[in-house]
Amino acid sequence: MFEGLQFGPRLDVAARSSIGAGPVTRAENQDNCVLVGADGHAALLRGGAELRQRVPGWPAGHVRLAVLDGMGGHGHGREAAEAAAEGLLAIPACSDIGVLSAHLDALHAALQARFDALGEHGPRPGTTLTLLEIPPLGAPLLWHAGDSRLVEIQPAGVAPLTVDHVPTTAYAMLGLLGEADWRRQVHGEHWPQIAQAFILGNTFADPRHLEDGLFALDAGNLPPWLRALPDRRAVSLRPDCSYLLATDGFWSCADQAEFVARWPRLLCGHGAADGLEALFAEMEERPPVGLQPDNLTAIVLRFRPFRRDETALPANN
Repeated sequence: MFEGLQFGPRLDVAARSSIGAGPVTRAENQDNCVLVGADGHAALLRGGAELRQRVPGWPAGHVRLAVLDGMGGHGHGREAAEAAAEGLLAIPACSDIGVLSAHLDALHAALQARFDALGEHGPRPGTTLTLLEIPPLGAPLLWHAGDSRLVEIQPAGVAPLTVDHVPTTAYAMLGLLGEADWRRQVHGEHWPQIAQAFILGNTFADPRHLEDGLFALDAGNLPPWLRALPDRRAVSLRPDCSYLLATDGFWSCADQAEFVARWPRLLCGHGAADGLEALFAEMEERPPVGLQPDNLTAIVLRFRPFRRDETALPANN
């Protein structure tokens, strides 16, 4: 899935989305995935099938990667993830985190109004959105809402680069939970609860009710051990590491730490496509204990700087 897109000399990228692993799966794939290549060709899911299109005016060498996990428990999870994914293709390429955030906040508000106008009963739909914006020059930009993750993987271990938007994080922000308990609950266990999602809104601003807007976690509101991981920031992608953008189906299990500890063996020392294949094969052949039925979406990428003899891609016409 998602083969044939071009990401230029900087990136080795592979992506896949599936309904799940194991004998029991969800009724449909409510995840989504957005890839905009360095030549402006893009891919996403619509109705569970891959859709290709070209983004007009996309600058040469610019790349956008995102994973989305629709909230099935709220109804219309697939539709929410699809609407957000399609909306990402209308946002121009950005090289400034403030500009990117403004576009995404506007898309969130517009889609929220669209779904609210449907007038249907039941909870408002939502989707996670974890996005990497990679300009041809300058640092990559990370934007995050929900409990999908960006992680850095090297032989020595796995380091999360995002903070899960879950009630446990809200308790930690209020000083009601310490670092050890937070890490045990967020990266050791798994609870299907969320405190913020794209389109849905957030309960960070006031835990007593759902607010419409998005609440950016940053150094001013995160506890000390998480202040280096704000939701909206420039990131440094190292050429000696693999990176994984993934939805939470990969750690929806009884002991996620045990399964995550396997990732360096699966993803390090391989190209992105081989690493991605190994990860999905592991889910099917040696799934983590207590695996819960969930959709699986992942983007594996490896980054390297330009060499002196490399040139830019031709303009996107």
